[in-house]
Amino acid sequence: MPRRTIEIIPLVKGDEVYQKATPHPVDLPRERRPEWLKKKLPSDPNYFALKRLMREKGLHTVCEEANCPNITECWTNRTATFLMLGNICTRACGFCDVISGKPLPLDENEPREVVEAVKALELKHVVITSVNRDDLSEGGAHIYAEVTRLIHQEVPGCRVELLIPDFVGNWDALKMVLDAHPEILNHNTETVPRLYRHVRHKARYPRTLELLRRAKDLGQSYNVITKTGMMVGLGETKEELVEVMRDLREVDCDVLTLGQYMRPSPKHLSVERYYTPTEFEELKEVALSLGFKYVESGPLVRSSYHAHQQVPNA
Repeated sequence: MPRRTIEIIPLVKGDEVYQKATPHPVDLPRERRPEWLKKKLPSDPNYFALKRLMREKGLHTVCEEANCPNITECWTNRTATFLMLGNICTRACGFCDVISGKPLPLDENEPREVVEAVKALELKHVVITSVNRDDLSEGGAHIYAEVTRLIHQEVPGCRVELLIPDFVGNWDALKMVLDAHPEILNHNTETVPRLYRHVRHKARYPRTLELLRRAKDLGQSYNVITKTGMMVGLGETKEELVEVMRDLREVDCDVLTLGQYMRPSPKHLSVERYYTPTEFEELKEVALSLGFKYVESGPLVRSSYHAHQQVPNA
């Protein structure tokens, strides 16, 4: 049987152009993954209850849009990462499975819908991220700020973790977000400087470090926790990974996540190699020795994996 891959087809709706992922069967060699990367299919009622809630409220989650391998475990535990600012990204990074194209107009009611879902799920720790919206002057920062304020007002005791884009270096937008006082400010480094143009061509490594440095400075008055994540398996060396860890500690980043890159489709970047669980443990020990307050490192680790466990330790 031919394998099913994804073909991105531009569509027109009124004056808006967007993209849709359409299955398209082609003959391709089947990628063999190590045993430690295999996950079970969902069966727990909590998983399906959360999925129904997301559809009823018209919400998007990065768990689904990015085909996260931990979706079964996280949704079974009734935790999820909400994806805001729509589900169409203005960038097309070589590793990411989120649809790219021209986004639809912002839904200003999105923060309210997310807050209602947080209430319904009785969450104590919520992670909120978004697609990149380079089409907006402040990158959607006001939506991040609004949802943070609403959660703090209406769900007392719920911690807010924001996984933000780089806002193309708009530091006023970053300040707008931090003025809402999220408990955790996360921005992913993703890879080593040598691979930036190849992996995330619109991002810049110095800009990532500057964002994390400014976030720590701006959030100093309320002790914001800064966090970042990296993928491995894209062709980087261990020496390069350690050098990035040192750079991140120079800007006082508190929490680091390390996980295996897995190719979403044949159109995405290839996996250069798979790291073993032992290698992830070794990288964790190095990171902790450099001064990170908390490190989550493993083959299936993603930015939001076990996020609720990281704050008390940090």
